[in-house]
Amino acid sequence: MSVPADQLFLDDLYVGQTFASAAHKIDEAQIKAFAVQFDPQPFHTDTEAAAGTFFKSLAASGWHTAAITMRLNVEGGLPFASGIIGAGGEINWPNPTRAGDVLHVESEVVEITPSRSKPDRSIVTVVSRTLNQRGDVVQTLKAKLVVFRKPS
Repeated sequence: MSVPADQLFLDDLYVGQTFASAAHKIDEAQIKAFAVQFDPQPFHTDTEAAAGTFFKSLAASGWHTAAITMRLNVEGGLPFASGIIGAGGEINWPNPTRAGDVLHVESEVVEITPSRSKPDRSIVTVVSRTLNQRGDVVQTLKAKLVVFRKPS
């Protein structure tokens, strides 16, 4: 298996290690296109209708924010050699994502739990915070990820 030099295996990780992704600018067209297909609620699909809702204006679906977070992490925010393999987690959206927001992800390894039955891997718990250009947290994801040791 050929792995780029900047990709990390389990033995490269430690609790407290941090990572940062590139940025992604979200616009109204992206918000509406995602929502029409996957979360067709008026506060995600219709600018005028959104004005009379809890959000007061168009807001991206939390699942859209989660998808952007995943892409940013895959494209370099979490450079795991074996990929980002989920084994569970918790997600929160403390603030809405809006058109014009520029999102990036800051992640931290908070726990490494070796597998008792499979010594080639561990569960690595990572907290990823997705922030907008003002530093507002729009998503927090605490994910349990399967990470493998470097093949011998």
